[in-house]
Amino acid sequence: WSAAVRVLVLQAAWALAGGQVRYSVPEEAKAGTVVGRLAQDLGLEAGEAEARRLRLVAQGRRASVEVSGASGALLVSSRLDREELCGKSAPCALRLEVLLERPLRVFHVELEVTDINDNAPIFRVDEEALNIAESSLLGSRFPLEGASDADIGANAQLSYTLSPSEYFSLDHQGNNDQSASLSLILTKSLDRETLPVHRLVLSASDGGRPSLTGTMELVVSVLDANDNAPQFNQSVYKVKVLEGSELRTLLITLSATDPDEGINSDVMYLFSRHVSTKVKEMFTIDENKGEIRLQGKLDYEEMDSYEIPVEARDKGSPPLSGHCKVLVEVLDVNDNAPEVWVTSLSVPVAEDASVGTVVALLSVSDRDSGANGRVRCWVWPASPFGLEATFAGSYSLVLREALDRERVSEYEVEVRAEDGGAPPLRASRGVRVPVSDVNDNAPAFAQAVYTVLARENNAAGAELARLWARDPDEAGNGRVSYSVWEGGVGGGAAGSSSASLSGAAAGGWRPASSYVSFEVRAVDAGEPPLCGNATVQLFVLDENDNAPALLLPAAGSAAEAGAAAAEASSGPGSGTLWAWAAWGAPAGQVVAKIRAVDADSGYNAWLRYELWEPRGKGPFRVGLYSGEVSTARPLEEADGPRQRLLIVVRDHGEPARSATATLSVSLLEAAEAALAAAAGSASSSRSAVGAEMGAGAASAATNVWLVVAICAVSSLFLLAVVLYGASRWAPRAAVLSGPGPTTLVCASEVGSWSYSQRHSRSLCVADGAGKSDLMVFSPNFPPPPPGPA
Repeated sequence: WSAAVRVLVLQAAWALAGGQVRYSVPEEAKAGTVVGRLAQDLGLEAGEAEARRLRLVAQGRRASVEVSGASGALLVSSRLDREELCGKSAPCALRLEVLLERPLRVFHVELEVTDINDNAPIFRVDEEALNIAESSLLGSRFPLEGASDADIGANAQLSYTLSPSEYFSLDHQGNNDQSASLSLILTKSLDRETLPVHRLVLSASDGGRPSLTGTMELVVSVLDANDNAPQFNQSVYKVKVLEGSELRTLLITLSATDPDEGINSDVMYLFSRHVSTKVKEMFTIDENKGEIRLQGKLDYEEMDSYEIPVEARDKGSPPLSGHCKVLVEVLDVNDNAPEVWVTSLSVPVAEDASVGTVVALLSVSDRDSGANGRVRCWVWPASPFGLEATFAGSYSLVLREALDRERVSEYEVEVRAEDGGAPPLRASRGVRVPVSDVNDNAPAFAQAVYTVLARENNAAGAELARLWARDPDEAGNGRVSYSVWEGGVGGGAAGSSSASLSGAAAGGWRPASSYVSFEVRAVDAGEPPLCGNATVQLFVLDENDNAPALLLPAAGSAAEAGAAAAEASSGPGSGTLWAWAAWGAPAGQVVAKIRAVDADSGYNAWLRYELWEPRGKGPFRVGLYSGEVSTARPLEEADGPRQRLLIVVRDHGEPARSATATLSVSLLEAAEAALAAAAGSASSSRSAVGAEMGAGAASAATNVWLVVAICAVSSLFLLAVVLYGASRWAPRAAVLSGPGPTTLVCASEVGSWSYSQRHSRSLCVADGAGKSDLMVFSPNFPPPPPGPA
């Protein structure tokens, strides 16, 4: 309220004094803030400002304020920044022109933007580096650049503080930021070797409420003064050197340290002015590296020790120096090393050479005398060679162990010699001993038995497998030729890399069974030749190249006795078969059996039987894997006198192969069917005749036999009745016996194959309810020719 009253009083005073309106508003006022009631202060009535279109003539940045058309008030329209409008000028007054139409009048309005503390003190840089010598006196002053504050008045009055330091303090004089003096004062002596860098934080705070602060980091680097002399790590150095050492031999490298820096720590090394002339003639010193080297020939018998005074001097002003002594002790040495010569060399050495064979003759000598001239010799590595002394200074290099060229083909032998001096001197001579090959390794296959898989029907000359035998010998001793051996039949392939097995053997084609197991022989070209063997087991994988073949029914079988004889009319593979069934036969009664064989094996010979016609719910069905044709339901007269069935036999190969058979089933009375079955079992020839007859002829022949049987033997009629009753009330058993093959199917990781063995087979079939099919693999041999049972 006091501020509002003050603004109103100022406005009234300005209006009375100058005839113009003046307002004041703080910077950063929010948009919409009322600066003053312009229409009222201009003497306009309510609503007159809008009617006479009171508006503000905008000029540049003065658009930060606007006149409300409805109320005639002067409002803040956008951000007001006093520092942006007026900088450091005070006061910050904006002159506005207000236009009033009808009639046209122009008013001048002065708007003062007052300062708020919205700017913190700012240093020109975030970090200022100062270089101060460590020899600076206490109380030394180092001017600093102060901070600046964009505000004015009390908001721009700055005060400074320094982070705690025992070496420095801060001196600030004056309040005006332009005339104020800011200095850093040294309060404690500096020591660069103790603390080379000081980091201080200078803070500036303004006089606003609340106060704002800015900071700057002062990095004070202490400049070095030459207040430390170079120092050696020890005052006396002792060096031992052999007499006769080569010139420029490095004896010692001296090192002196100076904790100063820059040129004050650069050290140069030199002999002291008190050094003797003999020392200067015998030794040199590198003034930068401190290396003392030999420049004269040392002779122990002439002088056994030297004393060298050395000075280390820095490059400061004035220079400082450190001192030490180097004591050089000359050691007596064995001046001559042994010498080794090879006088005779007999190489290469055969790998079958006997132990004790002389490889080389050597001569060893030493020009020294006494203990320094006595030489000891040995061979390195010690195996498989050794030295034998023949007479003074002569040695023989002999073989100590058996050689094996395949393990080591060449030896690098070093003959070493050492004299008896102190310390001893050594010499060595290298001897290269190559080993020649002998045929002592037979070719060896990677494995003793190879398993090879080959599909049937492969092309002649097709590669079945590739075998390789390794012979570690070289040249002809390692060149391998291959051959195939099986009894008296053989074929070969020569070469040094591998042997290829093809689908045809030497001398013409052989049946696949002859390649089930055979031997491959590898022979090298050595003298005498050596050989190695490997067994190859060849498995012929089956291809589905044979279609199922229908077989003639076995005469006199029980199944056909119950359902009449069945015979192929056009040979194996496809044809028409005949069978009989009794009306009223229950579901599941076997009326015929389709027999087929596939010459393939495994899945390719696994047969399945399908009823192709009639489809749907017919009176018959066929076992999927047994081939048995049985009733699917009880037979009725509505089924007609004859049923024609088309049966397809397929194998499980890829692609599948098939054969078809047509089965004609005649439906008879139960007694007729029983007598027909009995007649069929009594004579196989009659079955053949019945198979060749048409439907009418077969029925007539059956009736004739029925009349003859009833008239001739009454007991036969009784037997028919008994058989009829048995077929109606008890399960019938049919046993099919006879010689035939069975098949054992073996599966492995490489596929399936089968083999057959002759023995009897029994198949029991019972009338009655439906049963699951019996799955039987067919044999892998062609169907037998038809003939009498």
